Amino acid sequence: MFDVDIWQEIFSTIRKNKLRTFLTGFSVAWGIFMLMVLLGSGNGLSNGVKEQFAENAVNVMWMWTGETSIPYNGLKEGRAVKFNNQDYDFLTTKSKEVEKVSSRYYLPNDILYSYGKEYGSFETSTCYPSLQEMENIHIKTGRFINDLDMQEFRKVVIIGDEIRKALFKEEDPIGKYIKIGGVPFNVIGVSESKKRNQDNNRSAYMPFSTAQRIFNGGDRVHTFTVTSKMVQTVEEAEAINEKVRQDMANRHAFDPKDKRAMGSFNMLTEYIRTMKIFQAINLFVWIIGIGTLIAGIVGVSNIMLILVKERTKEIGIRKAIGATPFSVIGLVLLESVLITTVAGYIGLVMGVGLMELINFGLEAATGAGGGDNVFFKNPTVDFKTAVSATLILILSGALAGYFPSKRAASVTPIEALRDE
Repeated sequence: MFDVDIWQEIFSTIRKNKLRTFLTGFSVAWGIFMLMVLLGSGNGLSNGVKEQFAENAVNVMWMWTGETSIPYNGLKEGRAVKFNNQDYDFLTTKSKEVEKVSSRYYLPNDILYSYGKEYGSFETSTCYPSLQEMENIHIKTGRFINDLDMQEFRKVVIIGDEIRKALFKEEDPIGKYIKIGGVPFNVIGVSESKKRNQDNNRSAYMPFSTAQRIFNGGDRVHTFTVTSKMVQTVEEAEAINEKVRQDMANRHAFDPKDKRAMGSFNMLTEYIRTMKIFQAINLFVWIIGIGTLIAGIVGVSNIMLILVKERTKEIGIRKAIGATPFSVIGLVLLESVLITTVAGYIGLVMGVGLMELINFGLEAATGAGGGDNVFFKNPTVDFKTAVSATLILILSGALAGYFPSKRAASVTPIEALRDE
């Protein structure tokens, strides 16, 4: 589109004004550098918080019972509310808001585990197979509870990695029998939590149905863990919570507003709220970053205006000997795009490089056994964002040069030759 002479002229102008070109380019490079750093930092915070939510399904909800504190339909306050197996059947078959359900019957925290001469007290979670997906339970070796274990009341158990170390040392526990409260259970798996909730490594999982039968639980259920339908707004998530609460209140005759009768925590509500905050932060980061970039672009535009003023006579001579307005616009526009794009690309590479370096350090710290509790993870800028930033650079360079080039093209040869 442009011949070699045009490029030679552009580079000649840049060489004659090295300091001015450097300062102009630096302002653009700094703007795009800060944009990348801000976006990377925002991504790091967002990814870090998502990592904290990753221990459980984001749409998980827990429910537990207590005592009524409000009279209801002639019934006095102070009544104990107790879940049962029929509630599980209702939630799995009749509740439209609920997708998966797991019941829990609490065993004493000081229940004794023993194998040979080794023993210790550990926490026991009684559950359904669905709990593995709901709480993202990682199985290191063996398997988790399945439906057949539930149906046949099998005395099987999955032990946490800390329990394995305490009871078995270096011995493979799979297929071995341990005693839990004096009752032998077959170890079918070992679970391991690699994230911040290391207490899970001191927990064991056994079939809910087995625990109820062996430890005299009757049809008692202490808590429910459920997953709800995925929704997009806090209002929808709270509506699901209220509908489930209303259903359970109808079944156990308590006021739905009575928080002491039934407690609940909906992870989805907190997740949506947190993600909305980070969406706002991300938008704010883009506004600040682009504002910084615009400041640099305005500098480029001002410099190009000065350049046009300095070369008014030259432009007039060009037009007098037949140069078209398009060629004049192209000359100024190309120089502006060149300075903006090159300087911006340098800032882009430096910003992305800094974020990659920080990410490398964080991964090294995590790999060495630290950094699990840091709310900052993978503070990098993805390829799509980098491409978007590059397009912004090119467009900004064109805009920065357009108005000065438009002014240059409007100068008549006579006016230019008279310019002092």
